Amino acid sequence: MSDRPLQEPTLLLLTALADEPRHGYGLIQEIDAISQGRVRMRTGTLYGALDRLLQQGLIRIEREEVVDGRARKVYALAEPGRSTLAAEMERLRAVVAEAERRMAARNVPAVRAKGALA
Repeated sequence: MSDRPLQEPTLLLLTALADEPRHGYGLIQEIDAISQGRVRMRTGTLYGALDRLLQQGLIRIEREEVVDGRARKVYALAEPGRSTLAAEMERLRAVVAEAERRMAARNVPAVRAKGALA
């Protein structure tokens, strides 16, 4: 993993695959749920990102299946992707901790938004 923060679509895709393998449409639905409707990934964007993550070795194809006569790939998080996601989680925790520390130093209560990182 590079030292740069993950782009949000990459973070959301890796998060969507963290608990179980999913096919493309399932990923679109999961990203919508994770972001509480804030991010709606288009099909072209999704498959471009999946191709990039496959090339980087962060995800893998779990299996290919045929559903209703159409080929469908099911994607899973590869071990390097799991490590990348874990490192990004730690980076985000550190940023949140620092923001909370600075807010507390000014006696400004930190407001937790619904679904915010804790």
